[in-house]
Amino acid sequence: MLLPFALKVATKDWHPRDHVSFASNHPPPDNIPFVSNTTVIHPDGSNRKYTTLLWPDHCVQNTRGAELVPELDISRIDAVIEKGRDARVEMYSAFTDPFHLPPFTPESTSVSTSDLPTMLHEKGITDVFVVGLAQDFCVKESAIDAARFGYRTFVVREGTRAVVPGIGWDKAEEDMVAAGVKIVGIEGREIERVKGCGKEGD
Repeated sequence: MLLPFALKVATKDWHPRDHVSFASNHPPPDNIPFVSNTTVIHPDGSNRKYTTLLWPDHCVQNTRGAELVPELDISRIDAVIEKGRDARVEMYSAFTDPFHLPPFTPESTSVSTSDLPTMLHEKGITDVFVVGLAQDFCVKESAIDAARFGYRTFVVREGTRAVVPGIGWDKAEEDMVAAGVKIVGIEGREIERVKGCGKEGD
């Protein structure tokens, strides 16, 4: 079933081979994927920094691993946002990297901000529904940023899965709800409202 969303956006990681989140780009012994962390320091030389988990090499630019899954009918997608393009910073969110500071407006920039904030603003979008992978990383951060940018934001529970089952979902849901994100079900009234937007006369 194709719901009548005003704008349908797909996102994908588009990492250079020397991306800071790749465990292979760090010396042992502290370079174990899913276990080790690294500190990312703002490229401007300031003291701004954050810690991020290291991952196996994935979604490398211009490789098969960076392609959208073939089951996705791309003809139904209005735009594709490539994120994680800057090797120097992690970017789970489809909006911007963790160095982005308020105010959250389309004009605000960080080390790496995608076209998504401007796109949603120009299209007059009011509500954002987030699905995909992974619920406790990219989905969570994208949803939280959507709320920060001022959108009524929903994560559809059946449309996402966590990297860490159980505790990963619980902690991510807690963080999202605290940020103003609403967790909804596919049979919930929020989805029913979207369905109603496609009816004649609406």
